[in-house]
Amino acid sequence: MEVRAVTVGNVTVGAGRPVLIAGPCSVENLEMIRAVAAAAVKSGVSILRGGSFKPRTSPYSFQGLGIEGLQMLDAARREFSIPVVSEVMSIDQIEPSLEMVDMIQVGARNMHNFPLLSALGRTDRPILLKRGFMATIEEWLMAAEYIVKEGNDRVVLCERGIRTFEPWTRNTLDISAVPLARMLGGYPVIVDPCHASGRRDLLEPLAMAGLAAGADGIMLEVHPEPEKALSDGGQSLSIPELTLMAGRLLNWMDTIPQYEKDCEPGMDGG
Repeated sequence: MEVRAVTVGNVTVGAGRPVLIAGPCSVENLEMIRAVAAAAVKSGVSILRGGSFKPRTSPYSFQGLGIEGLQMLDAARREFSIPVVSEVMSIDQIEPSLEMVDMIQVGARNMHNFPLLSALGRTDRPILLKRGFMATIEEWLMAAEYIVKEGNDRVVLCERGIRTFEPWTRNTLDISAVPLARMLGGYPVIVDPCHASGRRDLLEPLAMAGLAAGADGIMLEVHPEPEKALSDGGQSLSIPELTLMAGRLLNWMDTIPQYEKDCEPGMDGG
């Protein structure tokens, strides 16, 4: 099945060369998001990410700045001319997000929130759909169909690792899901090595593995001071680390063969 390219602002995902998406797990203040946006643009990142509504395991953890965070993202995208992606957790958060972001993310915890998926299907905004941490590939693809069924086929899938018995990483990155989801669903697929590993030292090899498997992009978490981040500091790159890693990934993208988009399961693509 041929992959449908998805346009996000002035960026196309799934049209050939993979893209880099980077930004903080949570938008904490305007100064921080401006610093990250400036570094991202300079490093060749195509899309800026940042969480304003944050689903957290503990109700006592930082939950994001909400609308104020969206306003900061909007200010950054205007200042640095870069499209932004941010998550919504409920239907009532969709409308304000439409005014301030270029792509809406559905997090892993909401992959099975069918009313939310259907509501997003009635918008014209590209949707980044993360795989649930206990979801099969079929369940992930069917979740995407809830969006498409309502008229919005601008869906990009995100493989962010699934829960296994392995305790040394936050989750386990399912590399096989990248070509399978592309072939069976026809959606672009990006890889999030940050949530897959939970470890800064594994981000680059996992990102390269995702690209080698045919991923249409890589999503990274970045913070000016990861040790002070209000969420996910241990899996976030510093700005100098982003610069170095982005340079290596972008150079490496030019050396890997393009994924055979017309390859069907069981075929060798030759």
